[in-house]
Amino acid sequence: MPKLTEIAYAKINLALHVREKMPNGYHALETIFAFAKDGDILQAEVNDTEDNLTIIGPFSEGLEANKDNLVLRAVTALRQTCPNKIPAGFSIILDKRLPVAAGIGGGSADAAAMLRMIGQHYQIPHELLLSLASNLGADVPACVDSCLVRGEGVGEKLTQIDDRSLEEKPLLLVNPRVSCSTPMIFKNWDGIDRGALDSDGSILGAARSGRNDLEPPARKILPIIGEVVEWLQQQKGVSFSRMSGSGATCFALFDEIEERDTAYKKLNIDHPEWWALSSLLR
Repeated sequence: MPKLTEIAYAKINLALHVREKMPNGYHALETIFAFAKDGDILQAEVNDTEDNLTIIGPFSEGLEANKDNLVLRAVTALRQTCPNKIPAGFSIILDKRLPVAAGIGGGSADAAAMLRMIGQHYQIPHELLLSLASNLGADVPACVDSCLVRGEGVGEKLTQIDDRSLEEKPLLLVNPRVSCSTPMIFKNWDGIDRGALDSDGSILGAARSGRNDLEPPARKILPIIGEVVEWLQQQKGVSFSRMSGSGATCFALFDEIEERDTAYKKLNIDHPEWWALSSLLR
């Protein structure tokens, strides 16, 4: 088998509404998932023994490459479900280019990319991949296809969005190099259900009229998130900006690539200590 390569596309939440608490203790969510064209990079080659994972890249420090890593759990789930198709072992390299605990997919995107890469090569049915993904984490199913989609439940109930108006939209992701604890952000959410996510009209219109209910508590805990959002909103050509997921990464959509590139250069001057990714929406 040749060396396989796959991108774990960065996830953003154009809107994220937290609704009522469900019987299982989780909160019901309504969200619009979108994905950048860039992200972490996964490579895999077959070996004759067992799975092994090497993590490299600018955000590899502190990450465990043991059996609890979502990438290895994804391979194990595939092998247990399709033992006659999946080899005994893979040598895997994860190039960790996205910040960790940052609201942009992280381990969920990596696990989904592994399912997608191995699943496509060994012709595993798509529905089976989605089923395995749902057992790995709430965001993993959306990350399998990494396309514009509406998520409900805890994010696992997916509805395709046919609106293609945001494809190739210039995107800038910015993280002030701080991590956010999702449980802590939920703990500090005020518990108020502010209503449903709009399902009519354009996707950008729905996002703009919507909210990220986790942004206020995240800003309260980490005020620098507010600084990032406000900086992005002040840049020329920004059509939409807010925090993604439970933070701390924030994003801005631009009307033109040139305006995004100008903002990216300005960010490196104004805040060289912040991490940024210049990309496009898929």
